[in-house]
Amino acid sequence: MASTETTKLHLSDETLAKSYTYPEYRDMIDRLLEEGKTTGENHSEFMIHYTKMNQTRMKRLDKRSELDPELKEKLKGLDRKLYWLVLTEGWCGDAAQNLPILHKMTEATPYIEMRLILRDENLEIMDQFLTNGKSRSIPKLVCLDPETDEVLGTWGPRPQAAQELYLELKEDGEVSTETAAEYLHKWYADNKNEEIQKEFNELIEEWATVEV
Repeated sequence: MASTETTKLHLSDETLAKSYTYPEYRDMIDRLLEEGKTTGENHSEFMIHYTKMNQTRMKRLDKRSELDPELKEKLKGLDRKLYWLVLTEGWCGDAAQNLPILHKMTEATPYIEMRLILRDENLEIMDQFLTNGKSRSIPKLVCLDPETDEVLGTWGPRPQAAQELYLELKEDGEVSTETAAEYLHKWYADNKNEEIQKEFNELIEEWATVEV
């Protein structure tokens, strides 16, 4: 899901100091898992289990996922600097499915810098970018103009087709949270990052031409 915003977001030095590159984020989660922890305050067996699965997913996607040639060319032709701020958590399954391909996009161009911050440590930022105005769903990508702090647009927490599937499953009172998650991850496996790349093929051009 994507949207266009008309506001500014100034990031404090404290927020920037607690932000991560994608490799730093991966390393941080690995260190937490070695201590029997995950991000946030809930270090239950279930949350640790989800986090371990997510690290496996990201490792697999890091190795296997590739950018579509059209998107790769769009990124190579980008001539405007963009700053991607992504709210995430280590236990979030949607983040694990989407962060690796977002990282590959940033690797394809020197004009995009991506930093990751933890949602629960930055609720004052998260609450400015709620999904449908009410949900703290992640991952949430906020695209900024690095010179003006203008918000050029947002994306997340998942591709539109996956979001529609999620809403259908949520409306079905007989589908448990665990079953809904299984359906979503099967969707990601079958889709092979096609939808997110189609969406960003349009968003890159849109964000690069927003006047500030």
